Amino acid sequence: MGSAAVASSPALGAVSASGETDVAIIGAGAAGIAAARKVAAAGKRYVLLEASDRIGGRCVTDVTTFGVPYDRGAHWLHMPDINPVAKLAARLPGLEVYAAPPGQKLRIAKRNAREGEMEDYLAAIVRASRAIQETARAAKGDISCAQALPKDLGDWKPAVDFVLGPFGCGKSLEDVSALDFARSAERDVDSFCRQGLGALLAKLGADLTVQLKTPVTRLQVARNTVEMEAGRGTVRARAAIVTVSTGVLAAEKIKFLPDLPKRQADAIAKLSLGSYDHIALELKSNPLQLRNDDLVFEKPTGPRTAALLANVSGTPLALVEVGGKFGAELSKAGEAAMTDFAIGWLSELFGTDVKKAVGKTHATRWSAEPFALGAFSAAAVNGQGGRRILMEPLRDRLFFAGEAIHETLWGTVGGAWESGERAADAALRLWGRR
Repeated sequence: MGSAAVASSPALGAVSASGETDVAIIGAGAAGIAAARKVAAAGKRYVLLEASDRIGGRCVTDVTTFGVPYDRGAHWLHMPDINPVAKLAARLPGLEVYAAPPGQKLRIAKRNAREGEMEDYLAAIVRASRAIQETARAAKGDISCAQALPKDLGDWKPAVDFVLGPFGCGKSLEDVSALDFARSAERDVDSFCRQGLGALLAKLGADLTVQLKTPVTRLQVARNTVEMEAGRGTVRARAAIVTVSTGVLAAEKIKFLPDLPKRQADAIAKLSLGSYDHIALELKSNPLQLRNDDLVFEKPTGPRTAALLANVSGTPLALVEVGGKFGAELSKAGEAAMTDFAIGWLSELFGTDVKKAVGKTHATRWSAEPFALGAFSAAAVNGQGGRRILMEPLRDRLFFAGEAIHETLWGTVGGAWESGERAADAALRLWGRR
C-alpha cells in the first residue's frame, strides 16, 4: 500500500488522548511531508505539527493574486530525472511537469547580447565555477568563493558575482564557502510544474493529518521520550524530527532542553539562510517579446541587478528575482520599493513602454516571514561540514531534516525531501533495536 493511502488512517495521523505518539514531526514543508509519509508507510503513529496555517513551508502556490498559479517560494525542479519530487509528481493526476527551456538570454543595455558577447559571458561563468571547484579541491582549508575567482574576469565580474552568488546561493560570494559550492550537485537541467510547485507539495501532503497553527516552543529530550509544548498542549513521542529552517532554529523559536550541543549550534549558525525574493509583475500581451519561461540576465556594472523569468508557464506573470545583500536591503525597504526597482530595471533593459503594460504586482519578503526567516541555506566559510553534523541523531531520538541538511542538494526542494526521508528512516530504526 502506498504511503499516501496509509497516511490517511486517523490512528496513524493523530496523537492519543494522553498526547503520545511514535514520531513527532515539526514543520510541514517538503522535509516534514516526506518524513510523515515515510513514517506512516511503516505503520507507525505520527503527529505532523505546523506553526503556520498551511502546509508546504517555503513552497506555496498563490492562485488568487494574479488569477494564475504563482509560486511565492520555490519554483524550480532541478534534475527531474533523479529528483524524488518530480518522480512523485508524474503519478499525481491534474499536475503537469514540463522541461524548462534550455539556456538563457543576456541583455546589454537595451539590446540582446551578440553571439560573441554571449560566448564570453558563458565562458566567464564556467571559468569562475571551475576555479571555485578546483580551489576547494586543492586547498587544505576552506575559503570564500570570492577569494577563489579568477582575477581576469574584467567587466564580466559583476555578472559572474550575481549569477553564482545572489541568484544561485542567495548570498554574496564572499559569504559562501568554496567547499560548499564545490560539493553542490549539478543543477543544469530543470523542470517546472504548470500548476505550481507549492500546489505539487500540497497534493503530496493532502492525505496526511496535520495540526496547523501549532508552533512548537519547547522540546525536551529525555532518556526514552521527546516531550514538546505544541500550541496549547503537550506531545510526547519516542522520536522527533525537526524540519524547521535554520533561520527559525538560529532565532531560538524552539527552546531545546537541554540546550543543543555547541557542535550543532555552531553548525546552524554557519548554515544561515540567504535572501532571495520574487517581485511578480503582471505583463499582459507580452510587451518584452520573450518566450514562455525565458530566463534573462543583464550585463550589470554593480550589485543592483536581478534576473527575469518571463511568461511563467505561459501566463502573463513575470518574476524579477533579487537576492543577496542588495536583495536583502531592498526587501527591508518594503514591497513598494521592490516593485519600483523591478519596473525601473525592466524599463532600462526593454524600454519605458514596459511601465504602461504593468498590471497587478506583488513582492515576497521571505526574511520577514516568521516561520522561515530567510530563503535557503548557503554555508559560510568552514561551515560546509555543518550539514553532516546536523544529520547526526541527538541522544538517539532527535533528528534534523530540511534543505540545509543535505550535503549536495542544499537549497532545493528535492534535497529537503531526501533529507526528510533519511531522517524518517533513522527514526524508524528505533523500532528495529532489541
